[in-house]
Amino acid sequence: MQPAELLALFAEGESLSGAGLAARTGVTRAAIWKQVEALRARGVPIEARGTMGYRLPWPLQMLDAKRIRAALPTPLARSLGALEVHWELDSTSSELQRRGNAAKDFSMVLAETQQAGRGRRGRTWLSPPGLNLYLSCLKRFESGFAALSGLSLAVGVMVLRALEQLGIAGAGLKWPNDVLAVGGDRAGGKLGGILVELSGEYQGPCAAIIGIGLNLRLTPALCEQAGQPACDLATLAGGTPPDRNRAAAALVQALVEGLRQFERDGFAAFVDDYARHDLLRDQPLQLSGALGVFDGVGAGVDGRGALQVRMADGDVRRLDSADVTVRRA
Repeated sequence: MQPAELLALFAEGESLSGAGLAARTGVTRAAIWKQVEALRARGVPIEARGTMGYRLPWPLQMLDAKRIRAALPTPLARSLGALEVHWELDSTSSELQRRGNAAKDFSMVLAETQQAGRGRRGRTWLSPPGLNLYLSCLKRFESGFAALSGLSLAVGVMVLRALEQLGIAGAGLKWPNDVLAVGGDRAGGKLGGILVELSGEYQGPCAAIIGIGLNLRLTPALCEQAGQPACDLATLAGGTPPDRNRAAAALVQALVEGLRQFERDGFAAFVDDYARHDLLRDQPLQLSGALGVFDGVGAGVDGRGALQVRMADGDVRRLDSADVTVRRA
């Protein structure tokens, strides 16, 4: 009995007794209990209801590569280099990195859970199984690194396009790589994060591995463990998140279409959309980095994706993502 098999049995949200699970799977009740505890330790909220047995508080959908592919437009599905779903990886981005040149353009790797999901500046990305989306995409470019300025911001726009396709409103973008909730009980809570890692030649060709974590459903314990305000699509959708396979397909489609647009036109094609969703524009900010700590007011982003900050004397300072941490003052 593996954790993935047990979680799949709980996916319908029905109560299942330890004895029934043991008989069904051919293992002991002690083995069932051990796997239940392992899933709980990873953040899965399996409840114990006395003689009624174990259950999840709500149904969930296990990720299925065939279902994701079937939800995509046929020409787009055929253009993918790969579409894989794994139970557990260290991280989806690391998996693509290990494949090197063998990985084809528009390869997509998803995992139910990650041991070492990572965000910006080496921060850990919590990755409980069965609840959220953890996806990485490989995109190859003939141009060099300089032509990819603003890519992480453009990917943020792509994520919001996927949410719009799913009928979910109430999200915005915090420079350089955060997707935040902007309304409701958890206003400002983090919905998702983006990490873009580049390899290849400065003048080209090069490749980008784009990692995205998107919260579909968080428990109070996971929100506390996150150590920062957090939100999920369930909250924005009135309590029930979109089907995980449908959400994954929307994200894959938005990435493929958006990355092709970026390859043709660069960040210029995304500037207006980014401005519509920019949560830092006209907001008082506190910034810290190599230049020390200073205050200013958000003034949007420039044509290459640098953050513009209006200082007290009226001057506008431009900052790249590697240079600064930004908080609302």
